[in-house]
Amino acid sequence: MAGPPLDTIAHLIAGPRVDHILRRAAERRPTSTALRSPAVEISYAELDAGADAFSAGLRALIGGAGEVVALAMVLDPVFPQAFFGIARSGNVSALVNPLLPPERLAHVLRISGARVAIVSPAMLPVLTAVRDRLGDLEHIVLTHREPDMAADAAELPTVAELSAGAPTNPRPSEADGDEADGDEVDGDEVDGDEVACLQFTSGTTGAAKAVRLTHRNLTVNAAQTAYMHQVDENSVLFNHLPTLHLMHVTVAATVGATHVLWPGADVAEAVTGADVARATHYYSLPMRLAKLAADPRLGELEAPALRAILSGGSALAPSAAGVLSQHFGVPVVQGYGLAETSPATHLSDLDRPRPGSCGVLVPAAESRIVHVETRTTLPVDEWGEIQVRGPQLMLGYLGRDLSHDVDADGWFSTGDIGYTDPTGHLFVVDRIKDVFKCDNWLVSPTEIERVLLRHRGVADCVVVDAPHELSGAVAHALVVPADTSCTPQELIDFVNAEVAAFERLHHVALVESIPRSATGKVQRRELRDRHLRDLQSSDLDV
Repeated sequence: MAGPPLDTIAHLIAGPRVDHILRRAAERRPTSTALRSPAVEISYAELDAGADAFSAGLRALIGGAGEVVALAMVLDPVFPQAFFGIARSGNVSALVNPLLPPERLAHVLRISGARVAIVSPAMLPVLTAVRDRLGDLEHIVLTHREPDMAADAAELPTVAELSAGAPTNPRPSEADGDEADGDEVDGDEVDGDEVACLQFTSGTTGAAKAVRLTHRNLTVNAAQTAYMHQVDENSVLFNHLPTLHLMHVTVAATVGATHVLWPGADVAEAVTGADVARATHYYSLPMRLAKLAADPRLGELEAPALRAILSGGSALAPSAAGVLSQHFGVPVVQGYGLAETSPATHLSDLDRPRPGSCGVLVPAAESRIVHVETRTTLPVDEWGEIQVRGPQLMLGYLGRDLSHDVDADGWFSTGDIGYTDPTGHLFVVDRIKDVFKCDNWLVSPTEIERVLLRHRGVADCVVVDAPHELSGAVAHALVVPADTSCTPQELIDFVNAEVAAFERLHHVALVESIPRSATGKVQRRELRDRHLRDLQSSDLDV
């Protein structure tokens, strides 16, 4: 199955390099607001000049190009300035989640080989704790300085200081093939298929891998997303996420739209902020949108300029989407993608949204569903592994050849189970590593969780598999009860009346909470192992 041709979005693609996205926006809309946060408002001309200055400062600091610069994905205007500046300097950014604990931060910095790390003050103690294990790391730059920072941070430069102290660096030529006053790195001689940045897999099924994304990957996917989300120069993108994803930065700049950063966690206050900003597109996480749908203040909230609410990071509960769509009168949709696909391959058609779906293919992307074992292509409506290919597909993982992960025909196996309906809408069922077989039937824990969440007594839950002598494996659930009257047997009876025989729950454990990542993802394998240990220590039959 294929999306519309690349010609559909050709006019949106800024140039061979990702920093051309910003340059073109600055030339076309210099005085328009590029970024707005509670503390600052920046025009496209100012952001472009800031990227130029940081590019020069970075080149002076490390003496050249082709190096890896780790950049914390903070929800702050400093991130776009630094990201575009790194690209413009001819170096490679490694985009790091600022919420990572010490061991995982050390892992991503070590495998990336970063020579420079740009971190927030909150990240500095975490980085300092593992600095002795990072032999490649030579320089630390702060996103900004806090008044109460430790004395040993006083000598570290900030992005602003590095930019202000940089030598003048003439702006590179826009024309392909021109040299920028003899500077080959800053000129367009950098090929669109060169690596622009490293992004990291979530690590939910093992240690995070570094994904190599090219300039072309990023510019094409920004255009694909802007087209599908109907973003134009009059759009206002409201970003209510805990960290800043590169997608929102490049999509806004592709069309010269305004990007509003909202760091506050309160969901009702965020909607009020979106209304004040006259936001047209509201980007958030499923767990934040679920909280908003259940918030008693929802009935008082208005945002009439909104055209869509867009969810990403994990699956959005259809019930929450329905409540918000009805209240605000706009589509509440989600998409599908991976770090390996820059990230989007499927996005919802805002004019014809399909509840529960991840949408349809973006222009120039292709997908198919294959049998998990035989690898044969499956027809519509049949479950199998999702495979994708297209111009947004990664160059490969750092340290290994692309052919290890992409077949001879260019197909990448996502590790996700799903199906497409006759209209081309994709429905994601589960991860391959999470599904299991009961009596030789494929069982999706997520499908059982959806049934559980319909029970009034369930606040949160996760379903895992447990070994069974006769059936191979059976479903067990960990449930956070919404009230004390809820009993395990009541939940078992409720679910088993709604599901197929091979999906029936065999055990429910009531727990205080379900650990989740900042994006709402569950470490299902870890929870499964912990649950089985608890059962064994209780002498219960598993």
